[in-house]
Amino acid sequence: MEPCEFPDIEQQLAPVIERHGGEPNRLLQILLEVQEAFHFIPPEAITCIAGYLGLPRVSVEGAAGFYSFLSLKPAGEYRILFSDNITDQMLGNPALMQAFCNKLWLESGKVSEDNLVSADRTSCTGMCDQGPAALVNGWPLTNLNQDRLDLIGNLIRDRIPVSSWPSILFEVKDNVRRAGMLLGKHSEPGFAIKAMLERGADATLMAIKASGLRGRGGAGFPTADKWKRCRDSPGLAHYIVCNADEGEPGTFKDRVLLNSYADLVFEGMTIGAKVMNSAKGLLYLRGEYRYLLEKLEGVLARRRAAGLLGRNILGNTGFDFDIEIHLGAGAYICGEESGLIESLEGKRGRPRNRPPYPAAHGYLNQPTVVNNLETFACAAAIAAHGSEWFAGMGTQQSSGSKILSISGDCARPGIYEYQFGISVREILDDCGAEDTCAVQVGGPSGVLISTKEFGRCISFEDLATSGGFTIFNGGRDILRVVQNFAHFFAHESCGFCTPCRVGTQLQKKIVDKIADGHGTASDVGELKNLGRIMRTMSHCGLGHTAPNPVLDMLERFPHAYEQKLKKLAFEPAFDIDLALETARRITGRDDAEAHLP
Repeated sequence: MEPCEFPDIEQQLAPVIERHGGEPNRLLQILLEVQEAFHFIPPEAITCIAGYLGLPRVSVEGAAGFYSFLSLKPAGEYRILFSDNITDQMLGNPALMQAFCNKLWLESGKVSEDNLVSADRTSCTGMCDQGPAALVNGWPLTNLNQDRLDLIGNLIRDRIPVSSWPSILFEVKDNVRRAGMLLGKHSEPGFAIKAMLERGADATLMAIKASGLRGRGGAGFPTADKWKRCRDSPGLAHYIVCNADEGEPGTFKDRVLLNSYADLVFEGMTIGAKVMNSAKGLLYLRGEYRYLLEKLEGVLARRRAAGLLGRNILGNTGFDFDIEIHLGAGAYICGEESGLIESLEGKRGRPRNRPPYPAAHGYLNQPTVVNNLETFACAAAIAAHGSEWFAGMGTQQSSGSKILSISGDCARPGIYEYQFGISVREILDDCGAEDTCAVQVGGPSGVLISTKEFGRCISFEDLATSGGFTIFNGGRDILRVVQNFAHFFAHESCGFCTPCRVGTQLQKKIVDKIADGHGTASDVGELKNLGRIMRTMSHCGLGHTAPNPVLDMLERFPHAYEQKLKKLAFEPAFDIDLALETARRITGRDDAEAHLP
């Protein structure tokens, strides 16, 4: 029997478990600390954690295996994850990654023989406006080039701790290019809460309804209706959850809201707490934004000291509310509200069946409201300035403003805030885009539009969006863009339902086949059939929207794939005879009998 690799692991983990109160709901947070300490999740740690928390070992291992930022095998003291988003690819990230691997004698996706370093790909890191980007042990690396990667390679070889690396490597700018009603106003902390208390909780809810505020995550559900359902649902407790898990490639507005407008977001959560009689709020912070955790904890501490969080807020007896931050660990599916709640409870982020909806049975099976940062920021602005002010902006069905994350082929990528109703063409002019042939609105799950549609408007009644706005000029291969999106969805599917689990893989393989020049008309038809099945039969929104970029390409950009198609009715995706080539070389045969007819 082999000796235990970590004989003192119980003593090492005991303070970690104790710090998290021995609560099973804190499992993911515990696993993240273990990952940071050991650079992976040792088997002994899984056994130990299961015993401490009273969970089946398989549940702990299942959770650890679900999240991409956790590793069940050694990942090296330095784990470099290069962003594989399409904008990073356009900026040359694949070549940079290969050069980095060559410099350190690494094989992509594997750890070095001395367990010092590994390099691999990850989905969008939320740095699309300052790529090429990567993560090192969870910390963002921006504006990468060969010189910076050479420096990073030398730092790793010298075993310099990441905390001692030059700060310029980790510089992340807000890049706010255009500010509006949210980003252009900087009120004192507590201003909106005081206005809400003067108006009253019920009147504030009515003001939010009168303002026409709709959720800014893309679906656009009326915020006041969601809050009222939660308030009116019976339960032992009511919870406020802020969804800061913006994993949609091409979207990075939440990064800026967290960095420079956190007070406004926390203000909105606190107002919602008063309306819904909630005593606890949770902010689910995506793992890619781990670097903002300490800063956000500092904002919360200042608010507690100022009487804006905690017991008897601003001297109002019984107004008790506080906010806790939970870290994600690299799972796009946790942006779906019920998957996020599962993750908050320390489980795999698998979306739940609905109904029941979170407003009635959410976190810990209690009434829960889940909104994103921008929605809470808007709620705070409405409480401070009134419903008429807010409703006076935008369109009839889309009041207020929308923050867009603009990246890709433009002179000025960054954050832009517009009133709803702005046209795509006006936005392109604003950010310095030229020779644009396509725009992906709302990230891969949104809509891919062509030049004929640049007169369309950003609004819930036309182009609804969670905030992504990725630009492609005439020199880009739209098929390659869609291929990247297809790979993204295949990687991020949680695997729960067959239409999504199998459909995303089949979609990826067929798109790859077409991109490699082996596609036929029957493959195009199969993509359309797959899309219909996934849209109607998938368990959650990921499967419903995964076919969007492929179907948009087939409809709007036929030239992107038609030139790649063969005229055959069908060609298999797998060439068996070609697969036997290695065996022929080994045996020294190349005669007719060694080939398939």
